[in-house]
Amino acid sequence: MIDLDDRTPMNLRRRSIYLLPNLLTTAALFAGFYAIVQAMNSKFEFAAVAIFIAMVLDGLDGRVARLTRTQSEFGAEYDSLSDMVSFGVAPSLLMYEWAFKDLGKLGWFAAFIYCAGTALRLARFNANIETVDKRFFQGLPSPAAAAVIAGFVWVMLDNHFSGQEARWYAVILTVFAGLSMVSNVRFYSFKDFNMRKSVPFIVIILVALFFILISSYPPGVLFLLFLCYALSGYVLWLLGFRKKTSNPTT
Repeated sequence: MIDLDDRTPMNLRRRSIYLLPNLLTTAALFAGFYAIVQAMNSKFEFAAVAIFIAMVLDGLDGRVARLTRTQSEFGAEYDSLSDMVSFGVAPSLLMYEWAFKDLGKLGWFAAFIYCAGTALRLARFNANIETVDKRFFQGLPSPAAAAVIAGFVWVMLDNHFSGQEARWYAVILTVFAGLSMVSNVRFYSFKDFNMRKSVPFIVIILVALFFILISSYPPGVLFLLFLCYALSGYVLWLLGFRKKTSNPTT
């Protein structure tokens, strides 16, 4: 017996597989896989850059799907699996191969905290996607957490620090990123930013200067940018907590 409700245009769209957004997701997945391979071959800088490329591609696939009206349940699930590889497994393995190998159980434990945090973050996001405030993420987004890890490795390598020299800083940063993903701290999502809204000419100049700044020293600028974002949620939480304590309800 055929359920006629399953044949509605909306249900058919949800079950469909569209080429363009899923092609971008596949490219992001490949970048994550490439990062894993390069980390295993001790080419850590290539691995870090590949994670950033995966982050850019991951940001494009959802937007392309919305612009072309090709969202589907398949695409959402595929995107989550790709994110787990690119922003969960790849960064944790990169950090382990670069800095944690000589730490024994502490090393793989720190790497696992990050990897498990990514899985839990993605599962919670998918489960609560219809109920949360769209303006904020609950917990640090996994691409931002991966950017903090990859950016740290990239900066250290660019300044000729070995994983052995930076391993304790790496442990602290990795555990911080992993726990931040499963925290209840809210991070601004930028989803209410209207790209179609007209802006003053000075904004275009500032955007150009921003790209010039990134190109001047990509490892340092990207790392500081995402580290500040990772700390921003805690700053907002402290400001809210201070406001609540200074104005208690009666």
